[in-house]
Formats: sequence, structure tokens, C-alpha cells
Amino acid sequence: MAAATDPAVTQYSHTALPPILTSVKKLSESSQVTSIPSTYTYPVNPQDKSVLIDYDSKIPIVDFSLLTSGTPEQRSKAISDLGKACEDWGFFLVINHGVPEELMKAVMDGSLRFFYLSEEEKHEYQGKHVLDPIRCGTSFNASVDKVLFWRDFLKVFVYPEFHFPDKPAGFSQLSSEYCKRTREVTRELLKGISLSLGLEADYLDTALNVKSEGLQVFIANLYPPCPQPELALGMPPHSDHGLLTLLIQNGINGLQVQHNGKWVNVNAIPNSFLVNTGDHLEIFSNGKYRSNIHRAALNNKGTRISIAVPTGPSLDVVVTPASKLVENGNHPPAYVGMKYKDYLELQQSSMLDGKAVLDRVRI
Repeated sequence: MAAATDPAVTQYSHTALPPILTSVKKLSESSQVTSIPSTYTYPVNPQDKSVLIDYDSKIPIVDFSLLTSGTPEQRSKAISDLGKACEDWGFFLVINHGVPEELMKAVMDGSLRFFYLSEEEKHEYQGKHVLDPIRCGTSFNASVDKVLFWRDFLKVFVYPEFHFPDKPAGFSQLSSEYCKRTREVTRELLKGISLSLGLEADYLDTALNVKSEGLQVFIANLYPPCPQPELALGMPPHSDHGLLTLLIQNGINGLQVQHNGKWVNVNAIPNSFLVNTGDHLEIFSNGKYRSNIHRAALNNKGTRISIAVPTGPSLDVVVTPASKLVENGNHPPAYVGMKYKDYLELQQSSMLDGKAVLDRVRI
């Protein structure tokens, strides 16, 4: 894995991480905090809240077992359903994926135990740069955020090289197995997506060097109870870098996805993965499968934990629309190429603002 000082990314400012900030967990546990500090007040448009709806029955569901081991007819339908979900929503739920529920719960518990380490122990993993392989902190990028977000996080690069904190005991081993299993699920989903685009099953995997060098990141998020949840956000509206992000949560909802200009509350099916498409799938598909914009809402009663595992191309791949999707000039490229490593650093060093980074590579 390239070091953060790789000259290929020097065209962007190497944003240093901020001084140690009080974690949201520590802030929320203070008996003196009955309202949020002004630095956490997020200016949400009142009209934005008015379009928040619930229609879980319409959120696409992909049966992973039919995609991988169904009859030819079942598999063909699953591939079609997967492609439709990517095109219409950029978001779907995956059921019957084969990852043991006990492993998912154990990793969730390990994440909680990490956040309950002392502030001093967690500061050992604060990191110095946005592309450090192990980094924990608060908000998104507190050195540039104009508004802080009610969230503590742990971000770890886990593939092609596995990094992980050595505390708490056993967390690294559990997470290694979990990341291996989620990587297998992601690669099968990407095969189905490749087929749904009219390409060979391994075309996307090969073109973006996902199997051997594709970046996989483990992100644990802690959203403690917020005394004024209507005034703050856990994460602002944004799309993810990479291809697909698989997410699980601890039974407390908070994920909201955008669909047809409206915000939709997501209530997960037990033991399912919540999956959203990323910016680089939008680029690769030449805009056919658009990355999903989503955000994290808060509550004042319980602590929400989510674990997101985004998977992307190799850091050194220049991602462009698939050549087979733009040949013959019928569908000219809608995006310019950018090395994934450069895109990742640019996004992680900036304020999250919808698809602001993706807009920079649109033609």
C-alpha cells in the first residue's frame, strides 16, 4: 500500500488532522450537557425535513442466495433486480448472504468495546493524515468541518493489507474474519452488477483490479444520544467513494437515503446488509448507476452503532467509464479519469457536501 506521502497525491493539500478533540461519547455522557454546543448545530432546510417519508416496502431487496446459487432463471432475475436497484435507488438490502449472524453481532460488540476504551487509549490511534491506515476521531474531518457532526469513528484500511488496532482484545481477529466474508459478498455483488451492465461477470473486477488490490475499509461509527437531535446530524448528506458499501447497525435506526429527491428512513431487516452504490461505480457505469446520497440522523434515547465496509478499486487505478460502455461514440464518457488514491484523499480532506468531489470529474 502506498504511503500517504506518495508524490502522486501532492497536488492536493495534505490535510493534517486536528488537535485532540473531545469525543462525542464523552460530551454526551456529561451531566452538564443538556443542549448541544453551537458548533454542532447543522443548518437543515425546513423543506428538507418535510419530505421525509417511510416506505420500506419499496426499498429493493436482493436475495444473495439466488444470485449465487439459484436456478438459471432465478439468477437471471436476481441480476436484473440488482441492476434495477442500482439504477433506480443506488441502495438495496441484501438477505441470505451467508455471513454468520453471530459474527456480525460479535464485530458490533467489539466496536462498542473499542469506543469504551479510555480517551487516552483511543488517542493512540488518532493518526496524523487522512490516509493513515488506522485512524479514529470525531465528526468527519474536524480540521475543515464548519459544523461538527455528532459522531465518533474508527477507520481502518483492511485490504489489500490488513491493519487494525490491537485493543480491545480479540477485536482484530473478529474483524479480520468479518472483512474477509464481506469482501466475498461484495465481489459476488460486483459480478452481478457487471453482468447487469451487459459486461462479462469479471469485467469490473479485472478492469479496476478489485480482487488483488482493491481497497477495503472498515469504518465503525458511534452516534450517542443527542439532547437536541433535530438540530444536529451524525453525518451530512453525502455519497461514498468506491464501488459498494455494506453497512450493518445495532438495531437503532438512523440511516436515511435520498430517493427521487425525498429522504427515506431505512429500517433494516434483521441480519441483512444495507448496501449503497459509490461514486466510482457511477463513474465506471458512465452515470447509469448513480451513487446514492445518504445521511445519519440522530435520536435522544439510544446509542446507535453502525459498521460500514466500503470496497473500491486499487488505489493506483485511474477510474474512467468502462470502455465497452462508451465505444462507438454512442455514449460518450461523462467523467474524466482520476486515480482512485487521489480521489480518496481529495474527498477525505474536504468538507462532505453531497457529490461535490464527484462533480469535479464530470464532463
